Amino acid sequence: MSASLEPTKEQIKEQKLYAGMGMSDEEFAMVENILGRLPNWTETGLFSVMWSEHCSYKNSKPVLRKFPTKGPQVLQGPGEGAGIVDIGDEQAVVFKMESHNHPSAIEPYQGAATGVGGIIRDVFSMGARPIAMLNSLRFGELQSKRGKYLFEEVVAGIAGYGNCIGIPTVGGEIQFDPCYEGNPLVNAMCVGLIDHKDIQRGIAAGVGNTVMYVGAKTGRDGIHGATFASEELSEASEEKRPAVQVGDPFMEKLLLEACLEVVKSDALVGIQDMGAAGLTSSSAEMASKAGSGVEMNLDLVPQRETGMTAYEMMLSESQERMLLVVKKGREDEIKAIFDKYGLDAVAIGRVTDDKMLRLVHKGEVVAEVPADALAEDAPVYNKPSKEPAYFAEFQAIENSEPEVADYKETLLNLLQAPTVASKEWVYDQYDYQVRTNTIVAPGSDAAVLRVRGTNKGLAMTTDCNSRYIFLDPEMGGKIAVAEAARNIVASGGRPLAITDCLNFGNPEKPEIFWQIEKSADGISAACTALNAPVIGGNVSLYNERSGEAVYPTPTIGMVGLVEDLAHVTTQQVKAAGDIVYLVGETATEFGGSELQKLIFGKIFGKAPHIDLEVEANRQEAILAAIREGLLQSAHDVSEGGVAVALAEKTFGAQDLGVHVTLEGSAVTALFSETQSRFIVTVKEEKAAAFERLIPEAKKIGIVTDDALISINGDTGILLEGTVEEFRSAWKGAIPCLVKSEA
Repeated sequence: MSASLEPTKEQIKEQKLYAGMGMSDEEFAMVENILGRLPNWTETGLFSVMWSEHCSYKNSKPVLRKFPTKGPQVLQGPGEGAGIVDIGDEQAVVFKMESHNHPSAIEPYQGAATGVGGIIRDVFSMGARPIAMLNSLRFGELQSKRGKYLFEEVVAGIAGYGNCIGIPTVGGEIQFDPCYEGNPLVNAMCVGLIDHKDIQRGIAAGVGNTVMYVGAKTGRDGIHGATFASEELSEASEEKRPAVQVGDPFMEKLLLEACLEVVKSDALVGIQDMGAAGLTSSSAEMASKAGSGVEMNLDLVPQRETGMTAYEMMLSESQERMLLVVKKGREDEIKAIFDKYGLDAVAIGRVTDDKMLRLVHKGEVVAEVPADALAEDAPVYNKPSKEPAYFAEFQAIENSEPEVADYKETLLNLLQAPTVASKEWVYDQYDYQVRTNTIVAPGSDAAVLRVRGTNKGLAMTTDCNSRYIFLDPEMGGKIAVAEAARNIVASGGRPLAITDCLNFGNPEKPEIFWQIEKSADGISAACTALNAPVIGGNVSLYNERSGEAVYPTPTIGMVGLVEDLAHVTTQQVKAAGDIVYLVGETATEFGGSELQKLIFGKIFGKAPHIDLEVEANRQEAILAAIREGLLQSAHDVSEGGVAVALAEKTFGAQDLGVHVTLEGSAVTALFSETQSRFIVTVKEEKAAAFERLIPEAKKIGIVTDDALISINGDTGILLEGTVEEFRSAWKGAIPCLVKSEA
């Protein structure tokens, strides 16, 4: 639509054209009030994207305020491109996770690829070098043609972008459930390293300083992407295909290197990624954070398409672009760096003192709005919240054991369940060794990377069991954080902080908003108990298709510090004769479990209980044991219970097996998903010291050299088989499902 064909101010109001941009009547009236006049088409577009849930968090702000965000280790909390945590020696780790759910539902390859590209820019916009990628993915069961297509294309998109740019994808998690069939979740996390002295902020400070546009040219892709992410998916969503951006990882690699060179220059004042809402969000937010204004001449914006309007340029979400503020008179120094990498670097505006975002196009002022009104003053809604009827019904169900006829067959079936099965088919497509810092590759509890030039490592993971959160959002929220921390601790790290992706359905439904509130309460409690504050993340709401919401899925990304690489611990058993211990009591808890889903085809009842004090103490004890050199291996007990955890401990270990004896009712001992448990192995000569340190640890058996898994109970042998038999079931499940005809 050319500027001359754009609707008039009166038409926008009378025909309620703003509603098509996702604005309510009340919001449009607020804009009119702020401006003291009717907004034009471009101004209406600016407000609509900046006031979308994706950019303003207008429905989730009251909930996000619950999160603990400070701690002695936190150098930068929420509010910038990514959070930053101190790791000592004047170094810090920078990380954040973002969702790209809606784009991935309609264009899975590019949706996933540009999700990766966007989160990488968030990290290097802080001045950090990205060192690792992780992801958290949710799909429907791998039975339908569409489900397989989404799964294969999303994985290919993540691999395509990450591998090309040369950042290793080292970890992640994938869950399969029917509720994600029409609305997959694609959450990407990036971790970077920075020296304290290089930390940057996204600010437009210093009146008269120059605003520079750098990177790729602006096209018409991704217009209204932020608005699209703030509405439910439907059959009509296929028509929104133009809202999905197209990524170019080779361009991003050049942009990354150029930006990391630029941050060393004292000519740079501020830098921000053009992410959701593109040029609008970066300019308005940088001005607002600095308490200044910005004026830009859109004729100067590098464009790859002809006849672009101010509206299109400001709302485009073309990839691989950054906005810089540079000291006046030093533009050529900055331009020279970008020229070296063959990238556009163009002065398009200046910092002003009037706190306005002013846009000039073809000699006319086409928009003039207060920067704060866009960035800070979006309406905040306290949505009605209502406990869903199912919750009370589930809470009233007593914990009971499902009936299992054949324990071995059940374990084989659990190992073949896609959520439990080996994800090697996925991570084999990722280059996880590039840059040669990866110490623990995908497949253990957490990935570990060395901090080059030191003897330290960073452990990292993503976690969330959304079934538990559906059954009991508060308990499930606690478990999501605790399990992430258990994975870090089992790998030899101390949890530092979390980033989150809060994926939920439509917040305008009181039952959904209740899930959001309650899971935030659980996450907050666990972050406080485990001393892991929230340093950033994002909110992805409206994850519904045709009125059906996904399970509440607040994914947790966590990074921990391994103080000495000698502490790095993996889950595999190491040597015959080592003693196997179970740390933590087992109760009859099957709500939301893999066994319940396997037997009944659905989930119901109570989620497992978690006591955060017990969790914190046990994690401290396990970490102390690792640091004292007492553990050969460590693995947390999660989906599928002790039987699955024991089997996983033998996979990847050459010719070793385990012979153990479990007490109590067989089904509970084997398959319950009681929280706060670890299985560890200890050399015989260190057993006494280990037992003194962790008196509650229960000796359950030994590591053997016969490559058998043998589990006895009170009544004799419960199940026995070769490691190879169990491993091939676990390893072959996903490739088999992907190849099968739907």
